Parts: sequence; C-alpha cells; structure tokens
Amino acid sequence: MGDNTQTPDDSDHRAAAGPTMPELLRAAREQLAELTGLRPETVSRFERTEDGWVLEAEVLELARVPETMSLMALYEVTLDSEGVLTGYRRVSRYERARGRPQT
Repeated sequence: MGDNTQTPDDSDHRAAAGPTMPELLRAAREQLAELTGLRPETVSRFERTEDGWVLEAEVLELARVPETMSLMALYEVTLDSEGVLTGYRRVSRYERARGRPQT
C-alpha cells in the first residue's frame, strides 16, 4: 500500500505565501489606472513596508506635441500585504523633457 500523504503543490504553497512581486505590480498598476484613468508607464520604486507595499509609478497626465512637452506625474501607491490598493497620491508633476525632479 502506498503513502496517501498529500503534499501541497506549488500553487497551493504560493497562495498561502501571498501574491508574488510581479502579481503585486500588475495589481497595483491596474488598480491605479482604474481609479485615476491614467496608465502607469514605469514603476521607479517598489518595496515592502511594515503594512504591505509601496511603489512609485510615473504616468502621462497630459499629452502634448511635441511629446517632450507632455506632462508627467509621479504617484505614490500603497498596497496591503495582499496587493489591494489602500491609497495613492501625486508626489510631483513635470514636463517629460525635464525629467522627474530629484529629491
């Protein structure tokens, strides 16, 4: 008779451990776009916090011609440990050609 002990497969283990970093990033980008109507172009910061995750996403706020004059914005997004967006705020706004203001 064989051993009937069941071991969790990778998907069960991953579900117990929470979402992966790529899953968290996708969820954050989708939720920010849904709430603001703005699609993140890049994520320049992504790190774990005591309460979950924080990331900074750069979005195109106002398209202009030429493109270098378009207005970009940097948003700070907070997520809980499961990847649910708990808040966001615009940190800065700048012309694409000038680049993000350094802090």
